[in-house]
Amino acid sequence: MGMFSESVDVVSSAEGQPESLTWQGRTYTVCAEPVRWYERRQWWAEDSRAPLGSGQGVVDHEIWRVQVLPANAPRVPAPAAEETLTLDLTRHIRSGRWRLLRIHDALLPVRLDHRTA
Repeated sequence: MGMFSESVDVVSSAEGQPESLTWQGRTYTVCAEPVRWYERRQWWAEDSRAPLGSGQGVVDHEIWRVQVLPANAPRVPAPAAEETLTLDLTRHIRSGRWRLLRIHDALLPVRLDHRTA
């Protein structure tokens, strides 16, 4: 699993659920129901104080795990499994900006090289 932080453009539903994203100049469509959870962040390392009642977004990160396909991938017949990417995204509550946190290499299909020596 690769972990990093890179800006992505995300189109969300009215409820805030990711529907598509653009990363490194390529557009992807969410192809499965995303999963959302919250992770505690070390806010004290960035802010000297957390304003009273600010909790969500200051203390916790909103994380979304999405499975995406390139936007131009054919829908019928079913797309090839090797095109599907599983990504973790985070949205900064105050600014609304999205970042790509993780690419799950372990969830990508294994590609075998059948060449002979």
